[in-house]
Amino acid sequence: MEENAKTSLDEDFEGQATHTGPKGVINDWRKFKLESEDRDSLPLSKKEILRQMSSPHRSFSKDDKDTRERFCRKMSMQEYELIQDEKEDESCLQKYRKRCMQDMHQRLSFGPKYGYLCELQNGEQFLEAIEKERKTTTVIVHIYEDGIKGCDALNSSLTCLAAEYATVKFCKIKASNTGAGDRFSDEVLPTLLVYKGGELLSNFISVSEQFNNEFFAVDVESFLNEYGLLPERELPALGNGNTDEQDVE
Repeated sequence: MEENAKTSLDEDFEGQATHTGPKGVINDWRKFKLESEDRDSLPLSKKEILRQMSSPHRSFSKDDKDTRERFCRKMSMQEYELIQDEKEDESCLQKYRKRCMQDMHQRLSFGPKYGYLCELQNGEQFLEAIEKERKTTTVIVHIYEDGIKGCDALNSSLTCLAAEYATVKFCKIKASNTGAGDRFSDEVLPTLLVYKGGELLSNFISVSEQFNNEFFAVDVESFLNEYGLLPERELPALGNGNTDEQDVE
Protein backbone atom coordinates (compact mmCIF):
# COMPACT_ATOMS: atom_id res chain seq x y z
CA MET A 1 0.00 0.00 0.00
CA GLU A 2 2.74 2.41 0.96
CA GLU A 3 4.61 1.56 -2.26
CA ASN A 4 1.50 2.25 -4.36
CA ALA A 5 1.04 5.60 -2.64
CA LYS A 6 4.66 6.54 -3.34
CA THR A 7 4.19 5.61 -7.01
CA SER A 8 1.08 7.73 -7.23
CA LEU A 9 2.90 10.63 -5.61
CA ASP A 10 5.70 10.40 -8.19
CA GLU A 11 3.17 10.33 -11.00
CA ASP A 12 1.35 13.44 -9.81
CA PHE A 13 4.36 15.53 -8.87
CA GLU A 14 5.89 17.43 -11.82
CA GLY A 15 7.63 20.33 -10.11
CA GLN A 16 11.15 18.88 -9.95
CA ALA A 17 13.44 16.43 -11.76
CA THR A 18 12.44 13.31 -9.83
CA HIS A 19 13.42 10.63 -12.35
CA THR A 20 16.67 8.71 -12.14
CA GLY A 21 18.49 6.39 -14.50
CA PRO A 22 18.81 6.79 -18.30
CA LYS A 23 15.07 7.00 -18.93
CA GLY A 24 14.67 9.44 -16.08
CA VAL A 25 17.39 11.71 -17.46
CA ILE A 26 15.69 11.71 -20.86
CA ASN A 27 12.37 12.61 -19.30
CA ASP A 28 13.91 15.39 -17.25
CA TRP A 29 15.56 16.71 -20.40
CA ARG A 30 12.17 16.71 -22.09
CA LYS A 31 10.82 18.78 -19.23
CA PHE A 32 13.66 21.23 -19.63
CA LYS A 33 12.99 21.41 -23.37
CA LEU A 34 9.35 22.14 -22.67
CA GLU A 35 10.20 24.88 -20.19
CA SER A 36 12.74 26.44 -22.56
CA GLU A 37 10.26 26.59 -25.46
CA ASP A 38 8.41 29.84 -26.06
CA ARG A 39 5.00 28.64 -24.90
CA ASP A 40 3.11 31.51 -26.51
CA SER A 41 4.50 30.65 -29.95
CA LEU A 42 3.56 26.96 -29.78
CA PRO A 43 0.24 25.61 -31.02
CA LEU A 44 -1.91 23.94 -28.38
CA SER A 45 -1.39 20.51 -29.92
CA LYS A 46 2.39 20.83 -29.68
CA LYS A 47 2.18 22.08 -26.10
CA GLU A 48 0.12 19.04 -25.17
CA ILE A 49 2.54 16.68 -26.91
CA LEU A 50 5.53 18.14 -25.10
CA ARG A 51 3.67 18.09 -21.79
CA GLN A 52 2.77 14.43 -22.23
CA MET A 53 6.34 13.61 -23.28
CA SER A 54 7.66 15.17 -20.09
CA SER A 55 5.21 13.04 -18.00
CA PRO A 56 5.47 9.54 -19.51
CA HIS A 57 3.66 7.82 -16.61
CA ARG A 58 0.36 9.53 -17.37
CA SER A 59 -2.02 7.42 -19.40
CA PHE A 60 -4.40 8.42 -22.16
CA SER A 61 -8.08 7.81 -22.30
CA LYS A 62 -8.60 4.08 -22.22
CA ASP A 63 -11.88 4.52 -24.08
CA ASP A 64 -10.32 5.99 -27.18
CA LYS A 65 -7.78 3.68 -28.82
CA ASP A 66 -7.54 5.86 -31.96
CA THR A 67 -6.61 8.88 -29.88
CA ARG A 68 -3.80 6.90 -28.24
CA GLU A 69 -2.40 5.78 -31.60
CA ARG A 70 -2.58 9.28 -33.08
CA PHE A 71 -0.81 10.69 -30.08
CA CYS A 72 1.94 8.07 -30.26
CA ARG A 73 2.55 8.97 -33.89
CA LYS A 74 2.71 12.68 -33.05
CA MET A 75 5.01 12.00 -30.14
CA SER A 76 7.40 10.09 -32.38
CA MET A 77 7.46 12.96 -34.87
CA GLN A 78 8.05 15.44 -32.07
CA GLU A 79 10.93 13.37 -30.75
CA TYR A 80 12.41 13.38 -34.25
CA GLU A 81 12.13 17.17 -34.38
CA LEU A 82 13.86 17.48 -31.03
CA ILE A 83 16.68 15.21 -32.22
CA GLN A 84 17.07 17.39 -35.32
CA ASP A 85 17.22 20.45 -33.07
CA GLU A 86 20.02 18.77 -31.14
CA LYS A 87 21.97 18.24 -34.37
CA GLU A 88 21.54 21.90 -35.30
CA ASP A 89 22.70 22.92 -31.83
CA GLU A 90 25.84 20.76 -32.25
CA SER A 91 26.56 22.39 -35.62
CA CYS A 92 26.23 25.85 -34.08
CA LEU A 93 28.54 24.79 -31.25
CA GLN A 94 31.21 23.67 -33.72
CA LYS A 95 30.97 26.98 -35.60
CA TYR A 96 31.27 28.86 -32.31
CA ARG A 97 34.36 26.89 -31.32
CA LYS A 98 35.95 27.51 -34.72
CA ARG A 99 35.29 31.23 -34.40
CA CYS A 100 36.90 31.21 -30.95
CA MET A 101 39.98 29.52 -32.42
CA GLN A 102 40.18 32.16 -35.13
CA ASP A 103 39.83 34.97 -32.58
CA MET A 104 42.53 33.41 -30.40
CA HIS A 105 44.84 33.05 -33.41
CA GLN A 106 44.37 36.72 -34.27
CA ARG A 107 45.08 37.79 -30.70
CA LEU A 108 48.26 35.70 -30.58
CA SER A 109 49.38 37.09 -33.94
CA PHE A 110 49.29 40.66 -32.63
CA GLY A 111 51.22 43.51 -34.19
CA PRO A 112 51.38 44.98 -37.69
CA LYS A 113 51.48 42.75 -40.75
CA TYR A 114 53.69 43.35 -43.78
CA GLY A 115 54.05 40.37 -46.11
CA TYR A 116 56.22 41.99 -48.76
CA LEU A 117 59.77 43.25 -49.37
CA CYS A 118 59.70 47.03 -48.95
CA GLU A 119 61.95 49.22 -51.13
CA LEU A 120 63.49 52.13 -49.19
CA GLN A 121 64.33 55.15 -51.34
CA ASN A 122 66.73 57.13 -49.15
CA GLY A 123 68.54 57.32 -45.84
CA GLU A 124 65.60 59.04 -44.11
CA GLN A 125 63.27 56.16 -44.94
CA PHE A 126 66.01 53.79 -43.81
CA LEU A 127 66.13 55.43 -40.37
CA GLU A 128 62.32 55.58 -40.08
CA ALA A 129 62.02 51.87 -40.91
CA ILE A 130 64.36 51.11 -38.01
CA GLU A 131 63.41 53.65 -35.37
CA LYS A 132 59.64 54.07 -35.81
CA GLU A 133 58.60 50.44 -35.64
CA ARG A 134 57.30 48.67 -32.57
CA LYS A 135 59.93 47.44 -30.15
CA THR A 136 58.68 43.91 -30.74
CA THR A 137 59.04 44.09 -34.53
CA THR A 138 62.08 42.58 -36.20
CA VAL A 139 63.35 44.63 -39.15
CA ILE A 140 65.63 42.95 -41.71
CA VAL A 141 67.33 45.28 -44.20
CA HIS A 142 69.16 44.14 -47.31
CA ILE A 143 71.73 46.65 -48.61
CA TYR A 144 72.49 45.89 -52.24
CA GLU A 145 73.51 47.25 -55.61
CA ASP A 146 72.52 46.19 -59.08
CA GLY A 147 74.98 43.85 -60.77
CA ILE A 148 76.58 42.63 -57.53
CA LYS A 149 76.74 38.84 -57.26
CA GLY A 150 74.18 37.41 -54.88
CA CYS A 151 72.10 40.58 -54.53
CA ASP A 152 69.34 39.54 -56.94
CA ALA A 153 69.11 36.04 -55.45
CA LEU A 154 68.92 37.48 -51.94
CA ASN A 155 66.16 39.91 -52.94
CA SER A 156 64.16 37.02 -54.42
CA SER A 157 64.69 34.94 -51.27
CA LEU A 158 63.64 37.79 -48.96
CA THR A 159 60.51 38.38 -51.06
CA CYS A 160 59.48 34.77 -50.39
CA LEU A 161 60.31 34.97 -46.69
CA ALA A 162 58.37 38.23 -46.32
CA ALA A 163 55.22 36.38 -47.40
CA GLU A 164 55.93 33.54 -44.95
CA TYR A 165 56.79 35.78 -41.97
CA ALA A 166 54.29 38.63 -42.20
CA THR A 167 55.12 40.00 -38.73
CA VAL A 168 58.75 40.62 -39.76
CA LYS A 169 59.47 43.79 -41.73
CA PHE A 170 61.73 42.99 -44.70
CA CYS A 171 63.33 45.93 -46.48
CA LYS A 172 65.90 46.55 -49.18
CA ILE A 173 67.84 49.67 -50.11
CA LYS A 174 70.60 50.44 -52.58
CA ALA A 175 73.89 51.27 -50.91
CA SER A 176 74.11 54.45 -52.99
CA ASN A 177 70.78 55.63 -51.52
CA THR A 178 71.67 55.16 -47.87
CA GLY A 179 73.67 58.38 -47.59
CA ALA A 180 76.59 56.26 -46.38
CA GLY A 181 77.66 54.64 -49.63
CA ASP A 182 81.32 54.82 -48.65
CA ARG A 183 80.63 52.40 -45.82
CA PHE A 184 78.96 49.89 -48.15
CA SER A 185 81.42 49.25 -50.92
CA ASP A 186 80.88 46.51 -53.46
CA GLU A 187 83.21 44.24 -51.48
CA VAL A 188 80.82 44.01 -48.51
CA LEU A 189 77.62 43.57 -50.55
CA PRO A 190 75.17 42.05 -50.20
CA THR A 191 74.89 43.10 -46.56
CA LEU A 192 72.10 42.03 -44.25
CA LEU A 193 71.26 44.11 -41.16
CA VAL A 194 68.80 42.97 -38.50
CA TYR A 195 67.24 45.41 -36.03
CA LYS A 196 64.77 45.21 -33.18
CA GLY A 197 63.63 48.07 -30.97
CA GLY A 198 65.98 50.37 -32.87
CA GLU A 199 68.99 48.29 -31.89
CA LEU A 200 71.26 46.41 -34.29
CA LEU A 201 71.05 42.69 -33.54
CA SER A 202 73.16 41.26 -36.36
CA ASN A 203 75.31 42.54 -39.20
CA PHE A 204 76.16 40.09 -42.00
CA ILE A 205 78.49 41.52 -44.65
CA SER A 206 79.02 39.65 -47.92
CA VAL A 207 76.27 37.36 -46.70
CA SER A 208 76.07 35.49 -50.01
CA GLU A 209 79.40 33.86 -49.12
CA GLN A 210 77.48 31.85 -46.51
CA PHE A 211 75.63 30.05 -49.30
CA ASN A 212 76.40 28.10 -52.46
CA ASN A 213 76.62 29.83 -55.81
CA GLU A 214 72.91 29.19 -56.21
CA PHE A 215 70.78 29.66 -53.11
CA PHE A 216 67.09 30.01 -52.40
CA ALA A 217 64.67 31.21 -49.73
CA VAL A 218 64.95 27.99 -47.73
CA ASP A 219 68.71 28.49 -47.43
CA VAL A 220 68.35 32.07 -46.20
CA GLU A 221 65.60 30.96 -43.80
CA SER A 222 67.82 28.27 -42.29
CA PHE A 223 70.68 30.76 -41.95
CA LEU A 224 68.53 33.31 -40.12
CA ASN A 225 67.03 30.62 -37.89
CA GLU A 226 70.50 29.53 -36.82
CA TYR A 227 70.85 32.94 -35.19
CA GLY A 228 67.29 32.98 -33.83
CA LEU A 229 66.31 35.97 -35.95
CA LEU A 230 63.00 34.64 -37.26
CA PRO A 231 59.85 33.95 -35.22
CA GLU A 232 57.97 30.68 -35.41
CA ARG A 233 55.93 30.18 -38.53
CA GLU A 234 52.36 31.43 -38.24
CA LEU A 235 49.51 28.96 -37.86
CA PRO A 236 47.69 28.17 -41.12
CA ALA A 237 44.51 30.17 -41.59
CA LEU A 238 41.32 28.39 -40.59
CA GLY A 239 38.97 27.80 -43.49
CA ASN A 240 35.28 28.60 -43.66
CA GLY A 241 34.17 25.08 -44.42
CA ASN A 242 32.67 22.54 -42.07
CA THR A 243 35.06 21.37 -39.38
CA ASP A 244 34.92 18.05 -37.58
CA GLU A 245 34.93 17.94 -33.80
CA GLN A 246 38.55 16.75 -33.71
CA ASP A 247 39.61 19.79 -35.74
CA VAL A 248 38.32 22.35 -33.26
CA GLU A 249 39.24 20.76 -29.97
